[in-house]
Amino acid sequence: MGSKDSNNASATGDPGQPGPLENTLKEALEKVIKRRESTVVDDETAILSREKSAAAREDAADMREDAADLREDAVHLREGAAQVREGEAQEREVAATSREQEIRAAEPQAISDEHVVKLQQANAHLVIASIEAHILTEQVQTAKDNLEHLVHYDTLTDLPNRTLLQDRLGQAIELAHRQGRQLAVMFMDLDRFKHINDSLGHAVGDLLLQSVAQRLVGCVRHSDTISRQGGDEFVVLLPYIEHAEDAALSAQKLLAALELPHCVDEHTIYIGASIGISIYPDDGQDLETLLKCADSAMYHSKANGRNNYKFFEQSMNVRAIERQSIEGGLRRALERQEFVLHYQPKINLQSGAIVGVEALIRWQHPQRGLILPEQFVPIAEDCGLTQPIGRWVLREACKQAQAWLQAGLPPIVVAINASAPEFHTKDYFKNIRATLEEVHLEPRYLEIELTESVLMRDAAATDAVLHALADLGVKLTVDDFGTGYSSLSYLKKFPINTLKIDQSFVNQMIGNTDDAAIVSAVISMAKSLRLRVIAEGVETPEQAAFLRDRQCDEGQGFHFGRPMAAEAFAALLQSGLSSTHLQ
Repeated sequence: MGSKDSNNASATGDPGQPGPLENTLKEALEKVIKRRESTVVDDETAILSREKSAAAREDAADMREDAADLREDAVHLREGAAQVREGEAQEREVAATSREQEIRAAEPQAISDEHVVKLQQANAHLVIASIEAHILTEQVQTAKDNLEHLVHYDTLTDLPNRTLLQDRLGQAIELAHRQGRQLAVMFMDLDRFKHINDSLGHAVGDLLLQSVAQRLVGCVRHSDTISRQGGDEFVVLLPYIEHAEDAALSAQKLLAALELPHCVDEHTIYIGASIGISIYPDDGQDLETLLKCADSAMYHSKANGRNNYKFFEQSMNVRAIERQSIEGGLRRALERQEFVLHYQPKINLQSGAIVGVEALIRWQHPQRGLILPEQFVPIAEDCGLTQPIGRWVLREACKQAQAWLQAGLPPIVVAINASAPEFHTKDYFKNIRATLEEVHLEPRYLEIELTESVLMRDAAATDAVLHALADLGVKLTVDDFGTGYSSLSYLKKFPINTLKIDQSFVNQMIGNTDDAAIVSAVISMAKSLRLRVIAEGVETPEQAAFLRDRQCDEGQGFHFGRPMAAEAFAALLQSGLSSTHLQ
């Protein structure tokens, strides 16, 4: 910016200022001076540069020497480092070897400790397993013992059962044979146990059997055997006796023990027994024969008054054979239509008119002739034939009653007996109703007689069936009244129409004040309860007069008529009874 101002001043010719030429010379001179100065400077610089280069060469030489020294030192250092590394490697090797040796030295101890722990655990498991095996063995043995006990002992009474008895009896026979001695077998059956079972229930019956078993065990020697055969049957084995009278004394002792009252479930029960006795070797030389003979003797004892004992006699075999024959024939009697009904009249004691009839079964055997019910009904019960036979009786009696009505005979009520197995079937009421409908008989002409034991067995179910029958119009009677074991509460609970006094009281009431009092009391009680009362077993005019004087409603027995065929009863019904029967 200032040079432009100078040029402008010279051009104007300002005096005192240099001219253009002067300025040019001056500039050229300055340039020359500057070049020279620059050259000097350059020479100095070059000199300095050479000096520097020489110094640098010297420094470089020194540096090369130093580098050489350094390389030598580096070589030495590398050699030293290598030696150090070799030493370290050797040390590591030594350390590794040492550690390996230490590990190897320590391994057996570690292995040993681990082995000990495992052994301890295995031992503990073995101990536990041994204990469990021992417990299991004991349990298995206990189970075997229990099973063995169940095989040989009765579950209810814990007495030897049939299997164990046979084993002991077989051994006793062998011993008695070798020693030339006698032994006794006693077959025992409880009297009227079925009535107790039916009236008080099976639970009470089981408790009674247990009480009986305890009494029996307390009466015999340790060497004797008391066995329960099933139901209310027991067998006593006396393996050592000198004389037959020894068995008789033992039987008396057993009967005396059983006569004492049994207190069972708040009930006081009296029970007797019938005993049959067989003697080895007189009555048999094997167990089957001895048991069979004792069984036959027991039935003979029961048939001759009960609560007694009988020795076996050869004549008893006849009865045993007869029983087997009856049992076999019973199974075919229904199919062959060998049963018949006989009818016994029931008399109004005030008017003398026939007001009813009881249908009683008879067996018209093709070879043996007419067989009475007491000869085959108990066997039928044992064989399970009471239900089909009872249904036949019901249908036949209803058919006959309807036939009499259709013949124009005076209307009467026909009575049939119902056994416990029959009455307690599920379809009993349905069968009654269906039979009445089938034969077109009005229910009011049918009467069903039931014992107290039948009524009191399963009272709830019995009540339902009785009310159904009463609602249908069927009449209901308590048979054999006074011989049962139940209370009298059922008289107001069940829809009963009539009480039937058992003939055992009627037979003795004239000469026995106690029986007379019982008959009078029953009649009075029935009147107070608005029940009809009928006496069975009336056989004399004195008995008929006694009952009539005490306002007994009806009578039945040989005095008025024996059981007779349907045709004979129809003729009697047509003519009516003679007034002499009421004298």
